[in-house]
Amino acid sequence: MEYTDQTKNRLKRIEGQVRGVLRMMEEDKHCKDVVTQLSAVRSAVDRTIAQIVATNLEQCIIERQDAGEETSKIVEEAISLLIKSR
Repeated sequence: MEYTDQTKNRLKRIEGQVRGVLRMMEEDKHCKDVVTQLSAVRSAVDRTIAQIVATNLEQCIIERQDAGEETSKIVEEAISLLIKSR
């Protein structure tokens, strides 16, 4: 699978968010603010995982359909990946 620049940029933003959380901790910011930012990081990671799985699923389904193969197992694997990521 080829990862898009959009996906890579998402991860760079997440990396910046994590650095910001570390800075907040070093500055002894209130725990509520730190947890709020960590929740935002987790949400961004979850959305990125979902986007990667969805893109991969779409590509796999197209490839299998073009080859005349069954696609239900691929869908099950994608769902399993999403469940494991939580």
